[in-house]
Amino acid sequence: MIKVFSNRFWGIILLFSVFVIVSFISRTVLLGMSVAEVNIGIFSLARVYLLGLFFDTVAFSYFMIPFVVFLMFLPNRLFNSGFHKWFAYIAYFIAFSIIIFNGVSEYFFWEEFGVRYNFIAVDYLVYTTEVLDNIWESYPIPLLICAILVVDLTIMFVIVKKKLLVNSLLSKSDFSNRMITGAMLLSLPIISYLIVNFNWAEKTQNRYNNELSKNGIYSLFAAFLNNELDYETFYITHNNNQNFKNLREILKTDGSEFKSSELTDISRFVVNGTEEKSYNVIFITVESLSGEFLEYMGSKQGKITPNLDSLVYKSLLFTNFYAVGTRTIWGLEAVALSAPPKPGQSVIKRPNSENMYSMGQLFKLRGYDLKFIYGGYGYFDNMNYFFENNGYSIVDRTFMPDNEVTFANAWGVCDQDLFNKVLKEADLSFATGKPFLNLAVTTSNHRPFTYPEGLIDIPSGTGRQGAVKYCDYAIGEFISKAQTKPWFSNTLIVIMADHCAGSAGQTELPFMEYQIPLIIYNPTIIQPQRIDKLSGQVDVAPTLLGLLNWNYESKFFGKDILKMTPNDERAFIANYQKLGFIKNDKLTILSPQQKVSSYKIDRFKGVTERQPIEDEMVNEAVTYYQSASFVQKNRLNKWEKK
Repeated sequence: MIKVFSNRFWGIILLFSVFVIVSFISRTVLLGMSVAEVNIGIFSLARVYLLGLFFDTVAFSYFMIPFVVFLMFLPNRLFNSGFHKWFAYIAYFIAFSIIIFNGVSEYFFWEEFGVRYNFIAVDYLVYTTEVLDNIWESYPIPLLICAILVVDLTIMFVIVKKKLLVNSLLSKSDFSNRMITGAMLLSLPIISYLIVNFNWAEKTQNRYNNELSKNGIYSLFAAFLNNELDYETFYITHNNNQNFKNLREILKTDGSEFKSSELTDISRFVVNGTEEKSYNVIFITVESLSGEFLEYMGSKQGKITPNLDSLVYKSLLFTNFYAVGTRTIWGLEAVALSAPPKPGQSVIKRPNSENMYSMGQLFKLRGYDLKFIYGGYGYFDNMNYFFENNGYSIVDRTFMPDNEVTFANAWGVCDQDLFNKVLKEADLSFATGKPFLNLAVTTSNHRPFTYPEGLIDIPSGTGRQGAVKYCDYAIGEFISKAQTKPWFSNTLIVIMADHCAGSAGQTELPFMEYQIPLIIYNPTIIQPQRIDKLSGQVDVAPTLLGLLNWNYESKFFGKDILKMTPNDERAFIANYQKLGFIKNDKLTILSPQQKVSSYKIDRFKGVTERQPIEDEMVNEAVTYYQSASFVQKNRLNKWEKK
């Protein structure tokens, strides 16, 4: 076998050596970036590197497939030709470039998200225009490309100087031996695909150690394959009928009645009052606005949100409020559908997301003018399709002429331009005599963190602090302009973060990183108040409809926060695979392979200790998540024509 590999297939060994060396260096660099969070005990580090080598080998087994197939079928006459010699050197140069480029890319992905490649990276491969523009604006691409080429050329120089490929390129081998060797090599990716489980890397409680033991390319491959997870296949399940019995008891309130005795039908009529209001609503979801940026949570970033800090004293402020996930579309989904997150991709990006029972449909039923307003191109993350097929008109970058754009980057127009468009669309709706709901999504607090210069005291493009402060400035300007409008006195302004600025942490689900602000403002309608009830994005729609005093049919899983009893308080957090349920200072996490874990938590200090699993907590978590997945899978949350 050694003789065989030292000849025609020697190049595979050479590729593998470079692949493993680059992966080792990358793993070490990433470890150094997060050394304060990593368990650096000798056995923990040994696990990181040994398991990491295993996943590197698995990843390489897929990477080598085209090389192996090529070497199997190329005849000796062509393999030994001068043309093939140059072709081989060029092919290896390209392969080494890919390997090195991946190592560099992992550095920046880790810097941004604190994890290996995941569903976000898969999305980035799909939305190349925004992503490539963002990368070009955020990083010194020419310098990085030059550095990669220098390293690659150095490797090739050593290979040529040491004549490491000469004997291989001059070797001869008969067809049968090539087939046997190639078949043996190709059996490795086949066996890996059938046997290797990506969750083998998820065996410790330290999230960073788990991520470091993975391989980035293999993580990307696994994320692509697991874009959607079937709850009943991967998670702990209970009897479905019993789940819905429990759910109906949980959802039943003094002001609601179920329409049917059918267990899986959670449709109910909610009564909020006798005099419904027709308030306009401007709903602003702010990119990555972690609660820790604001003073009410003891800002660790300095005073960078003066306008929002002032606004909270004049508003309904929800101080114990959580995002459901780590992406914009998860927050939008939770608000639109008032349902817990499902494992895998957001419903917004899944098939059959049209005509769903949603907050927007209820507004449309009452004659509201609905608009989804986005400063970028809304085909990103399927947002335009979802909202257009659930009652909204679309107003994205496509509908913003040049004279409405003063500044833009890869993700969209600056927040000031977006808010000016929101005001203009509100004026147009008001002129028709219709009440309106404008749902606006900001983009400025996103890498490359660029915005118009000269408005705040932090230079554009220098980091997240500046982006947050600029967004706060834009919100302050928007409120000032809105107050001059004839529709303002009859308009609720809702400001909510889509998710936090980061979701990395030592634990499976670092719940403190999910804490976000929810602010509802209008001084003529809303009495200032701080609400400290445990709640989350799934509760926004029922709460808003309660403020409007509407009586309506509901299929929502969320509850009106203002009417919550202590037993109603809970929150949902998730990260594609792990489904978290927070209640009574405890965090229960449901994971693939029917795993359950439980932690005692302190909302101000974080996870304090792992604790024995409590059946009551698990039952309620499963009730919510399994039922929500069942409803989604069986399309029981569709809008019935009224």
